[in-house]
Amino acid sequence: MTAACIVGLTGEALTGEERSFFAELDPWAFILFSRNCKTPDQIRALTADLRDCVGRAAPVFIDQEGGRVQRMGPPHWRAAPPAAAFGRLYQIDADRAVAACRLNHRMLGAELLDVGVDADCAPVLDIPYGEADPIIGDRAFGVDPDQVIALAKAAIEGLEESGVAAVIKHAPGHGRAECDSHHKLPRIGAPLDELRSTDFVPFRMLAPRAKMAMTAHVVLESVDSRRPATTSPKVMDEIVRGEIGFDGLVMTDDIEMKALSGPMQDRTRDSLAAGCDVVLHCSGGMKGMRAMAEEMIALSGRALERAQAAQPPAPGEALDMDAARRELTELMAPLEKAA
Repeated sequence: MTAACIVGLTGEALTGEERSFFAELDPWAFILFSRNCKTPDQIRALTADLRDCVGRAAPVFIDQEGGRVQRMGPPHWRAAPPAAAFGRLYQIDADRAVAACRLNHRMLGAELLDVGVDADCAPVLDIPYGEADPIIGDRAFGVDPDQVIALAKAAIEGLEESGVAAVIKHAPGHGRAECDSHHKLPRIGAPLDELRSTDFVPFRMLAPRAKMAMTAHVVLESVDSRRPATTSPKVMDEIVRGEIGFDGLVMTDDIEMKALSGPMQDRTRDSLAAGCDVVLHCSGGMKGMRAMAEEMIALSGRALERAQAAQPPAPGEALDMDAARRELTELMAPLEKAA
């Protein structure tokens, strides 16, 4: 069976234990982090080995947003701008910002596909408000829903033009969280009507366009005061699938994050029972992955259909990266003048 999970690994090459475990588990997909990324040739070899383990063209994910969250960086890859840079440009010239964002993400996609990575956990649709923790910060395109929608749509299009699948995050919204869900469970107390008119809007408007979404480990007190969205059947059914109308593949955020509590077996079981299609386990820690595997299920039914629909698109015309760099610099030029 193909297991309903995405898993990480510890280093730049597979260990013997990882190779055996992955062959037995048969995870739907893999995810890479900075610890796994050294050189282009090394990543090409690693992605090929990962797929060889499961005997199929399994998707390989990465978090490559640009700015603070960029697993492949200099000197082998460019330092891409954060989402907020396109948001600032949007305030000067909306059309120019959309074109720049689309081109930047097309470049990101080309860089990823070149080394065998074909799914990017981007763009961020969260809208940071008030006293929000800086974990989102400049990863967001802005605070105006229409601006976020326009730029996120361009980001999705750019990635897909290069043959890389996009993942919108963090549904149904992490922007109001006053703590970092990597370390603590955020609780969002805003009324449901307020969330409907702000946080949910980008997700709702891009739901027909996006094929994959990542959950937010946050409690929406106006919907389910006990459980974070990832493990809440009420949030998943009534908000993510219902009000937002997202019918694509839903993956959890990393289930090892401290926002979630309890044994890894419980986190796995609760996430899948809530309605998540696949569970994400990032660290590559064998103990945690084996605990997750105890409650793992086969990817089947609607979840399997969503996974099949979310396969990376065929790449378009090859991109001239040198020309693209020059064009992006020209598009972003008004920011330099405004600084």
